[in-house]
Amino acid sequence: MLTIICITALAYFIMGKDFSPLLEKIKNTDWRAETDKLFKKLRPYAVKVGRAAATPLLQLWYVLRDANTSTKDKVLIYAALVYTVLPMDLIPRRVYRLLGVLDDGAAVLFVYKKIKDKITPEIMMKVEDTLNDWFGVEYEVVN
Repeated sequence: MLTIICITALAYFIMGKDFSPLLEKIKNTDWRAETDKLFKKLRPYAVKVGRAAATPLLQLWYVLRDANTSTKDKVLIYAALVYTVLPMDLIPRRVYRLLGVLDDGAAVLFVYKKIKDKITPEIMMKVEDTLNDWFGVEYEVVN
């Protein structure tokens, strides 16, 4: 139920419609438990798409987990992440290949632009630690 409400809220947000009635339906959500479940789906997807593509997904995930993030932003982030990792899409990847991937990216980009100011240095450190855990340490060449 949470997934459907969040994806509907994201669609309303993109269309510029008020989705506050949807927020009322999920006001008692245990976001910690939901984000834990989401992380289990996020990792295999991130490993498949690579470090660069996984970075904004992890940034969103850590902002989602932040206690200072509003419920409205949590709903939008959750929707974008779930839409990305779930096999069902409005534009199926299996049928439309690149176009099917682009709609996932558009959802993430739309939400990312809204919350990018909430990505703190602490969140970036967590993202880098997670990426290093999943992909190995990335070395930076200093000239």
